[in-house]
Amino acid sequence: MSIEINNESAIVVDEAALQRLATYALDELHVHPDADLSIVLVDESAMEQLHVQWMDEPGPTDVLSFPMDELRPGTEDAITPAGLLGDVVLCPQVAQVQAEAAGHALRDELLMLTTHGILHLLGFDHAEPEEEREMFGLQRDILVGFAHEERLRS
Repeated sequence: MSIEINNESAIVVDEAALQRLATYALDELHVHPDADLSIVLVDESAMEQLHVQWMDEPGPTDVLSFPMDELRPGTEDAITPAGLLGDVVLCPQVAQVQAEAAGHALRDELLMLTTHGILHLLGFDHAEPEEEREMFGLQRDILVGFAHEERLRS
């Protein structure tokens, strides 16, 4: 699996943890090992520009997803084809404010946002209540499973 992480923000983040999480999430979702994913961390100004350009909404946001080949999750019996999954763009400054409000670490917020972004790349959405339940349930399951794997590593 090719997962490229590019931190263009001024915030130091645990890129190795983001890499491990993305690998875990894509494995759980049965995405082809040759799929390509890019994770980019940007500052508030860059995120605001993307947010206005692509969502027509003002101000910076926490995460944006830009799917490429419109891949969908696979199954144990049929993994997704290889391809370009797309880009997840994170804004650590916005994530830090959210982490403080939620009472947890920036690392945890970025892991959650990365998972959220990956799910969007794979076609999940949360516009309707049923979609939201499915997406957020899967997001929770991935994060819980990843936390368990991380505990086993230490």
